[in-house]
Amino acid sequence: MTAEILAKVIRGDTVESLHRGHFIIIDGEGNTIASAGDPQTVTYFRSAAKPFQAVPFITSGAADDFGFSEEEIALACASHSGERRHVEIAGKMLERIGLAESHLHCGAHLPFNEKEGERMLRSGEEPTQLHNNCSGKHAAMLAFAKHTDAFIGSYEKPENPIQQSILDCVSRFTETPMSEIKIGIDGCAAPNFAMPLSAMAKGFVNLVSGHRFEQRLQDACGRIVAAMTEFPELIGGTGRLDTMLMQAVPGKIISKVGAEGVWLCGVLPSDKYPTGLGIALKIEDGDDKRARPVVAVEILKQMGILSSEVLGDLSPMSIKNRRGDSVGKVTAEGSKFHLDENRRVS
Repeated sequence: MTAEILAKVIRGDTVESLHRGHFIIIDGEGNTIASAGDPQTVTYFRSAAKPFQAVPFITSGAADDFGFSEEEIALACASHSGERRHVEIAGKMLERIGLAESHLHCGAHLPFNEKEGERMLRSGEEPTQLHNNCSGKHAAMLAFAKHTDAFIGSYEKPENPIQQSILDCVSRFTETPMSEIKIGIDGCAAPNFAMPLSAMAKGFVNLVSGHRFEQRLQDACGRIVAAMTEFPELIGGTGRLDTMLMQAVPGKIISKVGAEGVWLCGVLPSDKYPTGLGIALKIEDGDDKRARPVVAVEILKQMGILSSEVLGDLSPMSIKNRRGDSVGKVTAEGSKFHLDENRRVS
């Protein structure tokens, strides 16, 4: 199967552009609830892998021994916006382990938050690695390395024991042999993982249910899910998709975007979905701004997780001209999201 049209960009009454992609929704028993395109498409997890990259940091005992707070655990799973609170928490994480910003190997970039980035540019303030959206993840990796006596000078290298432990963790959660996981280097210089979209969905449903793992892993899953749901403003930031979705349905989902049009979601077990759900989406052209939020919101609405009136400004998404007039919209391609009585795509 090839990618299917998931979103249309409409200006006036004319379709101007199309966004194709793939998605799959599975439950905790491995049943496919809905899908479109080819769920076996192999792509990179990108930042949606962060919860799994944080698990060994917790199971090793590093989080407890260094006294990390739930906010700091949340930031370890985050692609934060570089807002002041995000930067302060990342700095405190490094202070706890006796290291400094210079020990990070993620590189520096301006905050994703436009207002903070503009403030820094106006004041002549240079961004540091703490502003990097992955600084929390890297601080947790450093804590894991220091706790286990791994060499901190190469903590981000694929051959370092830290990254080997993370690879093993990703393999377990996604039920994918390590030998079948392709490795590439992410924007923050750490290894990242390519696998079928269906395996990513398995990873997220296993994370929110956790029942198939031994107790220490179940406990780590519980801490990560609790941290993400309690502090959604740390996972993304002001106006970011992950934050908006988790705030819209508090305590019901975990949401994690990845670059190049990737979105993963874990729906916590409930009366409607007793074993939970894992949702994996890939926008084929890598669009993060238009198609991804529109499609993600539509999927959650069709599954009955979001009510129809929630986040209506995201799906459909208004297209505005330079003076602010609404001149079109981005809409989800409805036929891909209509579910029949068996909860499968019709």
